Amino acid sequence: MTTSEQSSTPAAEQPQSLAQRGNNRSRQPQNEAFRDFIGSGWGPRPSDLPERNASAPWAAARREALGARFPGERLVLPAGPLKTRNNDCDYRFRPHSAFAHLAGTGTDFEPDAVLVLEPLTAPGEPVADGAPTHEAVLYFRPRASRSSEEFYGNPRYGELWVGVRPSAEEVEAATGIRVAHIDTLGDALAKDAGADGVQLRVIAEADENVTALVDQVREAAGLASGQAASQVDDGLAEAASELRLVKDAWEVDELQKAVDATKAGFDDLIRSIPRATGHWRGERVLEGAFGARAREEGNGLGYDTIAAAGDHANTLHWINNDGAVRSGELVLVDAGVEVDSLYTADVTRTIPVDGCFTEPQRRVYQAVLDAAKAALARANEPGCRFRDVHNAAMAVIAQRVEEWGLLPEGVTAADSLGPEGGYHRRWMIHGTSHHLGLDVHDCAQARREMSMDAELVPGMVFTIEPGLYFRADDLRVPEELRGIGVRIEDDVVVREDGAVEYLTAGVPREADDVEAWVSGLIAD
Repeated sequence: MTTSEQSSTPAAEQPQSLAQRGNNRSRQPQNEAFRDFIGSGWGPRPSDLPERNASAPWAAARREALGARFPGERLVLPAGPLKTRNNDCDYRFRPHSAFAHLAGTGTDFEPDAVLVLEPLTAPGEPVADGAPTHEAVLYFRPRASRSSEEFYGNPRYGELWVGVRPSAEEVEAATGIRVAHIDTLGDALAKDAGADGVQLRVIAEADENVTALVDQVREAAGLASGQAASQVDDGLAEAASELRLVKDAWEVDELQKAVDATKAGFDDLIRSIPRATGHWRGERVLEGAFGARAREEGNGLGYDTIAAAGDHANTLHWINNDGAVRSGELVLVDAGVEVDSLYTADVTRTIPVDGCFTEPQRRVYQAVLDAAKAALARANEPGCRFRDVHNAAMAVIAQRVEEWGLLPEGVTAADSLGPEGGYHRRWMIHGTSHHLGLDVHDCAQARREMSMDAELVPGMVFTIEPGLYFRADDLRVPEELRGIGVRIEDDVVVREDGAVEYLTAGVPREADDVEAWVSGLIAD
């Protein structure tokens, strides 16, 4: 076909790229009369601005704390983009945790948004005591007018597709942060950037497009690039993670809300046990019951639910949940509700399907419970370091497996706890505790000396979750114990007076209490 012939071909007959073909099903009218018609005849929008988010003053304090680590530097914290599930369908959006923590937003705010902390002082310039080091600016795409094509024609941002999105004024009112249009981000990042000017750092993993833009600005300004830039950015990710090691009072309240909703989810799950025992995928019946409550009470699940019946409990991250739930067995349920602020609980209970433990099941359960109690007791001792909590639990686990004759001949619990031992870890290979917050395994980028080796301080929230796992094919344990897996996981907080207390105090954990809990609910 010649060029002249090609240009006269109707648009509908022109070859389409693969990217263009995804829009074929929309078949939107393109004439001006339709555009005028669909953009007219709408009622006025509400004029009242939203109230300031309860999280806003707390988020402002967090931004000040982070900015103080990097005076004179521009800090870029993207919310992240939508992620494709398949074809033109996206996963439900969840902003990057560093963004949510520092912007004070929750739920699905706001794909492609970027929080920038703009330095108020020049590099190397001293900062007066108590003076702010940065101003926060929130870049995002405000809703378009109803007369625009975006209103009806853009499936990613259009109001008729995704609902009414916020205006710039509404976001400023809710967050207390100055707002700018996302289209101005590039110029803002480049302003005064240079070897003798402003340095840039970005949470690189959050949004590859924003990271690429930052890299372009750094290259043009003669700033660090390649591996050197990665090291610069790692410093910001580390600092943002370590900032979450100590929760403020608002965060602790949100975590308590998450725990309370999780308890309600466990109640619903237990009530579904009779139906689960009659279903060929009973584990999914349990999973579904909890998941429904998570969506009703919060943003959803904090992580994929583990509903592991029988020997499946001995697979630590069993999330297939496609097995049967049988009378006489235990079900290990590890689940947490993520509330609208994006803080999540993380709770595990091991539940007897019939409401009553057998003697071997109770023996294993009590050993794990004793380990959990020892860990909490150690946490409450002055000067306890994070790693000491695990060590206290392991001492009990090692003692029990020695008493049951499971260690190699001639090996004592003390031997197994030594550096050349570890035999007891065959039956509990995971750690006992992790920090908890916006991420179920929170503060993962923190330095070891700030996390595992650090002394417990007020505001830390973490889990205590020992377990024992005796696989059905484990010939080193007595037959009566094979196929039994038990984990008990609680969420705890260090209070201002140093006392470590359960956030999960309302979720039964004593064996007798668990039996009464289960028996009472399945009898309803």
